[in-house]
Amino acid sequence: MTPSQIRAFHLVAREGGFTGAARAANISQPTLSGQVKALETAYGVRLFERRGRQTRPTELGRRLFDVTVRLFAAGDEAEALLSGSAAAEPAHLRIGADSAYHVMPVLAELRRRQAGLTFGLRIGNSTEVMREILAREVDVGVMARPTSDPRVHAVQVRRDRLVLFVAAGHPWWRRRTLRLAELAGRDLVLRERGSITRETFERALAEAGVRPGALVEVETREGVREAVAAGFGVGVVFDSEFGVDARFQALRVADTDLAVGEFAVCLRDRRSIAPIRAFLEIAAALAAPRTPARGVTKL
Repeated sequence: MTPSQIRAFHLVAREGGFTGAARAANISQPTLSGQVKALETAYGVRLFERRGRQTRPTELGRRLFDVTVRLFAAGDEAEALLSGSAAAEPAHLRIGADSAYHVMPVLAELRRRQAGLTFGLRIGNSTEVMREILAREVDVGVMARPTSDPRVHAVQVRRDRLVLFVAAGHPWWRRRTLRLAELAGRDLVLRERGSITRETFERALAEAGVRPGALVEVETREGVREAVAAGFGVGVVFDSEFGVDARFQALRVADTDLAVGEFAVCLRDRRSIAPIRAFLEIAAALAAPRTPARGVTKL
């Protein structure tokens, strides 16, 4: 096993294919493919499944990638520590978040402190954010899903709560609260599977033995709002994201705890890199006034 072979494997696994990996390494694709093939041949193993244009790690490949993530992260941190210069830190911070609402105040403050730092923001559900963190596709994430993965460093930065909402003209328009049992037989508009909104609410329904009517699945929060406005059913959203919209009335579920934590996460091996560390510190500091009794809990 040579350094070039293990790095070639790591890049292919990280980029999701040989084309992207060759571009990232600035070498030809045949050269990169040859290095990975030599590694597989040397040990008599198969590290990738190649199906058409898709390249996915085998089970052994996924386990090896976990190792190489730590290996190259350690190298990056060592270089940053030894150089002692800002040039060794990323000039571009990649963020994955399950909501723009939760992450924008952090980015605004980070931009004020580090004017030369640029950002790239991806919005997806909590499952997607965690996948992007583990695949090193983003540097830091903000999501509502707690994790016990030892590879991940997480800081709880706030608490939020799910609320229901209905459109003008709905029989519940003038109400402010309801019981979960009242949702029996009612049509609901929910996010896609993999979102913490969907998982938390479906778990609450199951625990209460409540069977709703039709479930309308929509992939974006904006889509959920428009589906509710069009009369497809009762929507579910985080309280912090409800905002001000005269078309809707928010309803609190009085007999069920629908509280959810929000977490800033990064790979544990990368938490001391300056922009990532600054992001986590700012997220915790901005959250502290909202939860003075709890403070910040580190996982």
